Amino acid sequence: MTDSGIRTHQESITVQVSPDDLYDLVSDVTRTGEWSPTCTACWWDEQADAGQVGAWFHGRNEVPGRTWETKSEVVAAERGREFAWAVGGNLVRWGFELAPAEQGTTLTETWHFLPGGIELFEENYGDQAPDEIADRTQQALDGIPRTLAAIKRIAEAG
Repeated sequence: MTDSGIRTHQESITVQVSPDDLYDLVSDVTRTGEWSPTCTACWWDEQADAGQVGAWFHGRNEVPGRTWETKSEVVAAERGREFAWAVGGNLVRWGFELAPAEQGTTLTETWHFLPGGIELFEENYGDQAPDEIADRTQQALDGIPRTLAAIKRIAEAG
């Protein structure tokens, strides 16, 4: 049995745009492929509730040797403050927190590998679960600063 505690990480960057404008960018999941090193595309399940808490969307992820799709639920949607989603509804929580800064907005990307995700990995990978969990954790740790830098570049270019 692996450690079933919540694994969490976050990093921040200052972006020289307003919190509302930055929220409009990061909450548009259809643009995720522009900044994510792993998620190449996202699309809403139902356009009518796009971007609202309870809305679901699909994502396509690619890493060397592997491509997979996920289904995620929006769990926080407060313009100018926070946009977050839970992969599979309870496996991994990703999000962006926004706070006014002296020159724009402090954007924080958050990642939480939830107990449901740990359990799913244990069920799917058995004895290999610790290695798979460590690999996904490292992908998140490596990807967050790359994602933030790309969002900053895109937002500031207007």
